[in-house]
Amino acid sequence: MNDPLPCELRTFRSSDGYRWYYRHYPATGRPRGRVIFVHGIRSHGGWYGRSCAEIAAAGYDVDFLDRRGSGLNTAARGDTPNFRRLLDDIAEFVLELRQSRPWLPTHLAGVSWGGKLAVGLQYRRPGLVDSLSLLCPGLCPKVSPPLGQRIAIARARVRNPSRLFPIPLNDPELFTASPDWQRFLANEPHDLRFATARFLFSSVSLDLYLKRAAKRVTLPTLLMLAGEDRVIDNALTRRAVEAFPAKRKHVLEYPAAHHTLEFEPPGHPFVRDLLAWLET
Repeated sequence: MNDPLPCELRTFRSSDGYRWYYRHYPATGRPRGRVIFVHGIRSHGGWYGRSCAEIAAAGYDVDFLDRRGSGLNTAARGDTPNFRRLLDDIAEFVLELRQSRPWLPTHLAGVSWGGKLAVGLQYRRPGLVDSLSLLCPGLCPKVSPPLGQRIAIARARVRNPSRLFPIPLNDPELFTASPDWQRFLANEPHDLRFATARFLFSSVSLDLYLKRAAKRVTLPTLLMLAGEDRVIDNALTRRAVEAFPAKRKHVLEYPAAHHTLEFEPPGHPFVRDLLAWLET
């Protein structure tokens, strides 16, 4: 059910030497722009082949990055040195792309937990992209590890930072109401179900960083919300994005949709709405 059309599987080497995978979908015809996607804490680029193919068919180069330690990246599985390294991975990738064709508009899209990285990048490396799209972003989550596990993570971060803990999103029903997609998620081989104490602590540190980063989001921003989302708090997320200093903000909510818009039935309007936003 993933990657319905062929894509080019490529790798990128970050400045610290880590080589990670991304999927490239070349634009049909002369490119009108480029769209760079970053995924959630459990997912990877292979979940989103249908929408990427549609966006590429509309004339955009699409690159979907697999975060280091997740997806197809087996080295340091579920780990990261810190959240700033994750932001720098994206920044270095975008900089290299922009050097090759600087005239192409560059749009960054953050899905779920990846929305935190997309917002944080605007503080870490401002001015790299021309617009921001946040698809059910994990800025204000409903789901978190239980208290006892949070205490264990904090202790392990000092004593054993590579210790693995379960990611609290292992129920397929959190992502979709579709039985077919739920079966896909239950058996999918490349998703991330465990993360290190260092990664999970970095995620909390990123939340604190975003309090400052949110004040620096001045570029046009699209927010997409799913009305039946069980992972994020839509009301708090909407208020957080509406507080961005960006002059152009647009919020779309799909009342019957669940957290992963990609898993909605074919013909769902979120891709058309995203393309309409990019065209403005």
